Amino acid sequence: MTIFFFALVVVFAAAFAFLNGFRDASTSVALAVRNRALTPTVAVLLAGFFNFVGAGLSAALALQVSRAWVRLPPGQNGLTILAAGLVSAILWGIYTWWRGIPSSSTHALVGGLAGAGAASVAVGGNAIGGADTSLLLQVALPLLVSPVIAFAGAYLLVWPVTWAARYTPPSVVNGRSRRAQSVAAGAVAFAHGLQDGQRTAAVLVLAMLAAGLSDGGAMPAWVALLTAAMLAAGTLAGGWRISYTIGYRLMRMDPLRGSIAQLYSSVILLVGAIGLHWPISTTHTVTAAVLGSGSNQGFPATNRRLVIRILRFWVLTPMVTAAVALILGLALSPIASP
Repeated sequence: MTIFFFALVVVFAAAFAFLNGFRDASTSVALAVRNRALTPTVAVLLAGFFNFVGAGLSAALALQVSRAWVRLPPGQNGLTILAAGLVSAILWGIYTWWRGIPSSSTHALVGGLAGAGAASVAVGGNAIGGADTSLLLQVALPLLVSPVIAFAGAYLLVWPVTWAARYTPPSVVNGRSRRAQSVAAGAVAFAHGLQDGQRTAAVLVLAMLAAGLSDGGAMPAWVALLTAAMLAAGTLAGGWRISYTIGYRLMRMDPLRGSIAQLYSSVILLVGAIGLHWPISTTHTVTAAVLGSGSNQGFPATNRRLVIRILRFWVLTPMVTAAVALILGLALSPIASP
């Protein structure tokens, strides 16, 4: 029975990675397509390739994430928590994609694990170790800090860049900015693979630990390959509903400000993944940077009603996924008991 639950978690983790790439393709390609820096086909192929590379390289970082994230109970109890958390995050991801709302897959997953852990305690099972710290470091702080840094930094960067280009003809500025956006799209996709690849790989490592199939000392090659392949496949499928929201509905933006938003976002994500080992939401970072760079212009360009709706979904994400995972965990508890 333990092997069955482990296989179930692997399937759900693969689906979570696919949906992650499917939804978050928009963060790297939306502005490049909107500003005609890349065609939709080329943009998606570029994002898929760099997502694959980034996710493949994230395997080494995933071991540290799995140790610092949460500690699951052994056996079927731990696997049930993972299954309920993953299903909750998947359902919320599908719903937000259908609504065209960019939201964080990481926050959805952590919220789901917290809710599933509460269900385990409610039926007399073991609690998740380190859940309080995980919620603080991976939900509360990034929810508040990373969007603020992204918004403020992108807003401020517009001034020196526009000052440096003040005597350059607009056609030249737009051409250079589009070329910069092409590079930035690949950088954001690579950073997304590094960031989000860690989460899926860490879930699979935790599943192997709970099932007694690994001691957590090494990253199996199949985990890295599965994570990278599913992220890339989801990116190639392309979630254009969210791309349309970021590129067309959220903000009117020229190529110069678009390149600033994407380049600055990629720096934050890479520093968070490699330098700080801090899980930062790609969706929150890019969306906030787009709002920051786009707000620094001489005419109103922000869809304020949409911004408020997006912020509401960001706050609801961990709460809703925790509630759904709690219900799923309670439903699974009878068949998961040894």
